[in-house]
Amino acid sequence: MKTSDDLLIESYAAKPASLRIAVVTETFPPEVNGVAMTLGRIVEGLLQRGHAVQVVRPRQTREDYAPREGLDQVLSKGIPVPTYGELRFGLPAKGRMIKLWGEQRPDIVHVVTEGPLGWSAVAAARKLHLPITSSFHTNFHSYSQHYGMGLLKSPIESYLRKLHNRTQATMVPTRAMQQELKGRGYDNVTLVSRGVAIELFKPSRRSAELRASWGVQPDDPVVILVGRLAKEKNVGLVVSAFRAIQAQLPRAKLVFVGDGPLRKDLEQAVPEAHFAGIRQREDLATHYASADLFLFPSMTETFGNVVPEALASGLAVLSYANAAAQELIVNQHNGVLVPNGDELAFVNASVALATDPARQQLLRALAPGSVAYLEWSAVSDSFEAVLRDVLSRHGQPFNAGHGVQRLGGLQTQERLAHPHVGPLL
Repeated sequence: MKTSDDLLIESYAAKPASLRIAVVTETFPPEVNGVAMTLGRIVEGLLQRGHAVQVVRPRQTREDYAPREGLDQVLSKGIPVPTYGELRFGLPAKGRMIKLWGEQRPDIVHVVTEGPLGWSAVAAARKLHLPITSSFHTNFHSYSQHYGMGLLKSPIESYLRKLHNRTQATMVPTRAMQQELKGRGYDNVTLVSRGVAIELFKPSRRSAELRASWGVQPDDPVVILVGRLAKEKNVGLVVSAFRAIQAQLPRAKLVFVGDGPLRKDLEQAVPEAHFAGIRQREDLATHYASADLFLFPSMTETFGNVVPEALASGLAVLSYANAAAQELIVNQHNGVLVPNGDELAFVNASVALATDPARQQLLRALAPGSVAYLEWSAVSDSFEAVLRDVLSRHGQPFNAGHGVQRLGGLQTQERLAHPHVGPLL
């Protein structure tokens, strides 16, 4: 007969050991972009599961990310990313990461971004025979054509493929991207979707007061775009679609939420639009929910977090059929899809949707429920499952006690109470 002690031992043995995970990234909260937001959510989920996370990243202009139990932040030197002044490339640091991880060996290394710091992390992890995974977040090879660097598209693609193929798993957020990368010669591509904060983005946040501040009446249609105001986001197509809507509905309003290098040009091109700038959390959710029609014309996304956020907020969403939209929208059911690159179809569909309030209401009613399953906890579960699969294939046994004893290389709980944030690289 089993005693209570036996059952306790079995229960503890069955519980997966906590892991020490080194995450290398060029962007992290409080920076405002899809990669930083996604990574912040995943790291939070890992910490809640009892894992220790070390984030290696460039020093930011705003160092106000709240310290978290179990989280170490190792800061490196960086230089601004061209046309993305708010982001920084981490400088090469292979030797320093070999020293860091040689002294405080993580269980696994995960590389989020593919800049010089990411490449250094891959090289250092391979030198130390550490298991390593990566995420494919941004189509940098596609971005190049929007900044007069079309000749660099092929070398950039070669660089990205080589970096990811030196890892044991590359995580992508959609099935279409998984198949595309496999077709482009990427190995070990695995699906880990992204989530949406359904407790934050919801139709009930709609604000008559905010709409009034935009200068619109209760029945005036509001078209909204949320994201970086930049060439690669195809923002000009939203302006064209809005002009076509405005010809039919003169009281229509265009609202831009976000910032970027095109803002001044847009302010001149559409002076009657409202430019809300960067908004976050509840404020951002209120902006979403207070609009009516969400237009998303980008074709460079690997996912596009704004699409599920708009759906959860109860908007009528119109998008090209790619990335998150292709995964989440059933055409004419919870949103509208048009063929990639067909600008005329995009503009015509925008006008048709804006001038059909009954159809808008049907789409808006079905949108929130269609993404209710995308909770971030499930994404963190999937992320952890990939790490454990790579670890098992790497042949490293788990020790049920080492997760607590090795946090930050110290064998006390003091390390948990005082996580390090400082320039170590």
